[in-house]
Parts: sequence; structure tokens; C-alpha cells
Amino acid sequence: MRFILTVAGTTVLEAMRNRLAWLAAAVVGVSLALAQFLNQVAIAESLQIQLALLAALLRVAAVFIVATFVITSMVREANDKVTELLLSQPVPRSTYFLAKLAGYALVAAALAVGLALPLALFANTPGVLIWAASLMCELMIVASVSLFCVVSLTQVLSAFAATAGFYLLSRSMAAMQVIASASVANEHALADTVITAVVNAIALILPGIDRMTRTDWLLGATPGTGEALGLLGQSLLYVVLISSAALFDLHRKNF
Repeated sequence: MRFILTVAGTTVLEAMRNRLAWLAAAVVGVSLALAQFLNQVAIAESLQIQLALLAALLRVAAVFIVATFVITSMVREANDKVTELLLSQPVPRSTYFLAKLAGYALVAAALAVGLALPLALFANTPGVLIWAASLMCELMIVASVSLFCVVSLTQVLSAFAATAGFYLLSRSMAAMQVIASASVANEHALADTVITAVVNAIALILPGIDRMTRTDWLLGATPGTGEALGLLGQSLLYVVLISSAALFDLHRKNF
């Protein structure tokens, strides 16, 4: 337990030294400025448009910051031989992995709370709280995927590309299912049926990130208890599955 707390605390300290707080503040400032500009030029429903733009920018920025921090942090530790030093300690590799994941989870939670605070200026408190909690779950999935990709691929560019592809595919899968199931003709060809089946199969594997951190929650359409618990359970399930895959890959590597 002391090893986990030490490594997790070191990870949080690294985030502070990398000025992630200042970066988040800059993102908030730029997002507020853009939202205010859009509010001035919008003809109707300016508040809804302003809130939608602000929430979208903050969510994308949070995902980008977490993925970049996790990947660059792990690659830097590997290049500086810090990973080998930590793995040489008399603890299992799973303990090291869980310690790193815990540290990144703390960073993701703090970032989600910090980026959700500006939304309280425009939205109701329950909606902001649910949005922030959902963003924490979304960032946890991103952090675990980033860890898996950097452990498997070991390079910054390839790991970031794989993480971005996973996230974008998960975000757009619902739209892809609608497009795949639609047909200009009344009768579906065999190719259309095969494509629809493939897209639906991929959708079963990927998490439904498109249902998380939704802007309409900030406007009062908060999810029910069943939906909220379902999203939480989905997040925990995918974090466990992705972390298990990353642990399997970590155990088979030679350092």
C-alpha cells in the first residue's frame, strides 16, 4: 500500500510540475472567450449555444490533456530508466501498474472538477455535478486506454494515435451505426447487410462514450438513476478489461 501511495503521489506531483493546472486554466480562459464571442453573434438561443460550445471544448481539452500526460509520462520514465528502477522493487508488476493508474486517476478527477467549475456560471448545479462525474468516468477510460497503448506500443506518436482512434471511434460509433443501417434503396444489398453487422459487432466491443458527458444534461435533462448507474458500470467494466490487457502485456515484457 505504501508503494502505491508513493508512486501515485509522485505521479500527481509530476502533473503539478508539468503545469497541468496552468494549462487547464488557459483552456478555461480560451473556452470562455470563444463562448462569449459566440454569445454575442448568436441570434437566438444564445445561452444554449454558448453552453454547448463551452462544454464541448472543455471535454475535448480534458481528453487531450489526460491522454498526452499519461503517454508522455510513461515514455519519459521508460527513457530515464525510472520504470526499470520501480519494477526492480520487491513488489509485483501489477502493484506498479495499479499505482500508476491510481495516480493518473487522481489527476483525471482533479482535471474534471476544475474544468467543470466554469459551467456552473451557465448551468444548474445538478447538471454540472452529473456532467463532471461523467467526465471523470470518461477520463478514466481514456487514461486506461492510454496506459494500455503506451505499454504495448512504447512510442509517443503511435500510442497517441491509437488512443485517439479508439476515442474517436467510440464517440462516433452511434452515428456510424445509423449511417450503416440506412440505405438509399428500399432493399438492402448483401454488402449493406455485412457492413451493418460488422459495425454493430464493433459497437458491442467499444464503450458507449457518446452517451457520456452530454451537453443536454447541463440544460436540465439529467439522466435517470438507471442510466447513470449503467454508465458508471460501463466505465468500471472497461477500465478493468483494458487494465487487465495492459497488465498482461506488461507481464510478458522483459526489462
